[in-house]
Formats: sequence, structure tokens, C-alpha cells
Amino acid sequence: MQSSLGILYIVATPIGNLGDITLRAIDTLKHVNWIVAEDTRHCKVLLKHYGIETKTLALHEHNEKQSVQKLIEFLLQGDSIALISDAGTPLISDPGYRLVTAARQVELPVVPLPGACAAITALSASGLPTDSFCFEGFLPATSSARRKRLESLAREPRTLIFYESPHRVLEALADLEQIFGPKRQAVLARELTKLFETIHSSDLASLLTWVKADPNQQRGEMVLLVAGAPAGAQAEGGIAVEKVLNLLLRELPLNQAVKLTSEITGEKKNKLYRRAVAIKGEG
Repeated sequence: MQSSLGILYIVATPIGNLGDITLRAIDTLKHVNWIVAEDTRHCKVLLKHYGIETKTLALHEHNEKQSVQKLIEFLLQGDSIALISDAGTPLISDPGYRLVTAARQVELPVVPLPGACAAITALSASGLPTDSFCFEGFLPATSSARRKRLESLAREPRTLIFYESPHRVLEALADLEQIFGPKRQAVLARELTKLFETIHSSDLASLLTWVKADPNQQRGEMVLLVAGAPAGAQAEGGIAVEKVLNLLLRELPLNQAVKLTSEITGEKKNKLYRRAVAIKGEG
């Protein structure tokens, strides 16, 4: 690994089972000058397991902007760096974008080492179409922003992949059911490669009921996958029900907005009424 310039290695690490690491990744982590990790305490478990004694530095969302220049200077001086995340492939809903971009801007070599990725691992076992998919990462934390994002994806024909946190999974599933419809097929992939790995598929309504009924399914690392919208599933012109209701509620009394939304989209009035009351309550 001798070079006048250092090399930035992008190294995928296991998402759970420590056996899911490549021989090349182990060799690289042993021989670089620095390992840059999101949480140096977390990565110590992996490094100790494989007898890796390389020095570590932290790079996370709170210090990434300030730390990039220092790391670029190390690389320019000839030090090689391995960038890892807490689990899986760096930069996939994890820090590192600024570092990689800065390295490429000054023409430093950037070498990716492939390996585990929770999104792809979940997709491969989901039973949903894999020929074309859309990775959306984490949905917004607030209800209004999350629904707005989902509204924009309601007609997306590709399989959708989301990461979700345990304390928001029920809210996310409820919004998915409301906006995508109760019969849309979905999969919850939880704790992948770990002791309590679960991959459960059903329609969104049944999945929400199942997760609500079992607190154990509200724990751990989660990937949500949702089938793409079937052809012709949306109203003429592709107008999503939630969007129509929101727009009409801004201008009309609740009952009138519900009535017109039902006429435009074909959605049942009682369901629209419940949703309209909820929207008004959040406003």
C-alpha cells in the first residue's frame, strides 16, 4: 500500500454477524494508517475480534465538516485511511460524503471495498421485485414531512426501500397504509444477520397490525420495503388521495372537502372523514 499519496479506502463492514466481512477488508484495516469510523467505541468490537490494532479517528455528522480537511491533509502526506460506518457500507445513510467528495476533488485515489449493505440484504430476501428499486433511506421524523415525502412516492412503480427507527416504525407504517393503501405489499426486515432476524411480508394493513401486536417487532435495526405502485392504481392524472384532501381542506369546510375528494378519487367518505379530522387536529 505504498504510494506518494495516501489512498482512501471505503470499507464495508458487517451489519450484524461479524463473520460477514471480506478477507480483503480485514487485510486493508490492518495495514492502513488510520481507520475513520462513525463511532470509534462501536468499531472496537469488530477490530478486537479480528486482532486489528490500527489507530482510529471519529467522523460523524457533528464533526464531519470540520474533520474533512485534516483527513485530506493526512492523505496528501501519504497516510492511507479506511473509512467504515457503524455497520454496512459507508455513506449509505451514514457520514462520509464530504470526505469522499473532497478526496476526489484533489484527485486522491478512492478505492471501494464491497460488502454488506442492509438495504440490499433485505431486498434480496424480500420476495418483492428486484429488477428495479428505489432506496429512500430514513423517512422524515415529523408526521407532516413524512406524509409529504410518501405522497411524492405514491405512484413510484419501483420497489421502495426505507430505513426506520424502532420508535417511529408504527407511525411510519400507519402513514404508509394511509397514503399507499392497505393492500400494498410490504416487508419488514428486522435485525438482519443477528440472533433475532425477522423477515415478515404481508399487505400494509396486516403488517401494521402484526407489529402493533408484538412489541418485539418494534425493536432493533429495521428495513421497510414496499412494492411499487401497480399500473393504473392512481386516479386519472396521477393525483394521490392524500394530496387532494390536503389541498381541499385548505380552501373548504371539512365536510365539503371530504365529499369532493371522494368524488375525485373514488375513496370512501368515512375513511376520508377520519383522515380529514386527523389532519385538522395536526394543523
